[in-house]
Amino acid sequence: MSDLIGAPRERIETLLAVMARLRDPERGCPWDVKQDFASIATYTIEEAYEVAEAIDRGDLGDLKDELGDLLLQVVFHAQMANEQGAFAFFDVVAAINDKMIRRHPHVFGEASVEDADAQTAAWEKMKAAERAAKRRDMDAPPSALDDVPKALPEWQRALKLQKRGANVGYDWPDATPVIAKLEEELEEVREALAMPASPERQDALEDEIGDLLFVAMNLARKAKVDPGTALRRANAKYERRFRQMEALARAQGRAFAALSLDEQSALWNEAKRIERGG
Repeated sequence: MSDLIGAPRERIETLLAVMARLRDPERGCPWDVKQDFASIATYTIEEAYEVAEAIDRGDLGDLKDELGDLLLQVVFHAQMANEQGAFAFFDVVAAINDKMIRRHPHVFGEASVEDADAQTAAWEKMKAAERAAKRRDMDAPPSALDDVPKALPEWQRALKLQKRGANVGYDWPDATPVIAKLEEELEEVREALAMPASPERQDALEDEIGDLLFVAMNLARKAKVDPGTALRRANAKYERRFRQMEALARAQGRAFAALSLDEQSALWNEAKRIERGG
C-alpha cells in the first residue's frame, strides 16, 4: 500500500484501505474482524482521554500520535457502519461539515454575535431546536434533557444535565449559593455516616455522597472551572506528593508502608513543603 501514500486525500484513502483490510474476513486481523461498535467504544473513550493527557503535558509530538489513534477510532466505526450499508467515512465528514456551517451562521452567513458567550448561547439554542425537531419526528414530548448520553462518565453527564437545566433558567445566579448547598449536602453525609451500620446506611451514604458530588460539579461549572481538568490536576498532585513521600521514607532507610499514619502524614507535609520550595 506504500504506493498510495502521497497527497493528504490519498493519505486518508490509505488509512481507509488499511482499516478495510484489517476488517477483511478472510485476509484481515482476527482481533479487528471480531470487533463491533460496543467493543470498540471503550477504546474510543480511552483514546480521547489520552489526547487530553498529551495536551495537559504540553507534548505536541505525543499529541500528534494520540490524535492519530483517535482518528483511527473514527475510521474503525465508519468501516463497521459501511459494512452494514449504514454510512461510510466521508458521510461522517459531510455530516460534520454541514453541522459546523449550520451552527456558525455568524461565520458562514449573515448573522452576528457579540462575543464567545453570545455564540455559546446561540449554539445551545440551535442544538435545542434540533433536539425538538428530532422529538417531533419521534412523536415524543420534548425535554431540555433530551439526548444527554447515558454512556458518558457520570461527572461529565452531571455537568451536561446541569448545563441543559441552566439553558432554560434553572440555575443559581453565581457560585455563592452553590457553596451553601455544598455545605448542606456535606452535613447530610455526616448524618448518614452517624447511622448504625446497615444496608439502609450504605444506601443513604451512596445517595448523599452522590448529591455532594453533583453539587461539586455545579460549583465547578459556576466557577468556570473544567472539573475534568481540575481533577486531573488533583490526581497529578496526589501522585507527585505520594511519590515524594516514598522517596523521603527510602532516604530514611524505612519502608513507607511500615510507617504509622502520623509518620506518613508528616512526610506528606514535608513533600508539600519541598514542592512549594519552602
